[in-house]
Amino acid sequence: MIDPITALSAISSAVALVKKVSKTVDDVASLGPVLSKYFDAKEQAIKVVEKSKKGEFKGSALGKALELEMALEQAREFEESVKMLFFQSNKMDVWMRITARAKQMEADAAKAEGRRKAEAKRKKEEIEEALLIISAVLVTLVLLGVTFYFVFEALQKQH
Repeated sequence: MIDPITALSAISSAVALVKKVSKTVDDVASLGPVLSKYFDAKEQAIKVVEKSKKGEFKGSALGKALELEMALEQAREFEESVKMLFFQSNKMDVWMRITARAKQMEADAAKAEGRRKAEAKRKKEEIEEALLIISAVLVTLVLLGVTFYFVFEALQKQH
């Protein structure tokens, strides 16, 4: 995981890159690769915000959270301007498809994560159950061994 300063700088450089490229391209579709870099940087920043909220970073949590939240607010404003680029170039339908696809991908990722967690939980339960069975078998074998020992000793004393 990246640190807050790196996350902030990644967002800032991605925004600067998109702004620079958007001035030189005629078609908004040409912005795809640089917008992808921006949204990747934003996703990293969101993860950093989540980690800082959990207290996983040392130092002033409030300071880091403040910086990151401000950066995310600037990112939200920037995204509105990107959306306007699509609208101004009469590509509203493209923007709507992009946002719909993003929502679907996020939902699919959440479902996959849920399945992964459920599978991990199931495997953990299977391992715990197997360990319990092995423990029960071992205890039973030890008890049977001790019982046979005492029965054998008792039979030896009788002869």
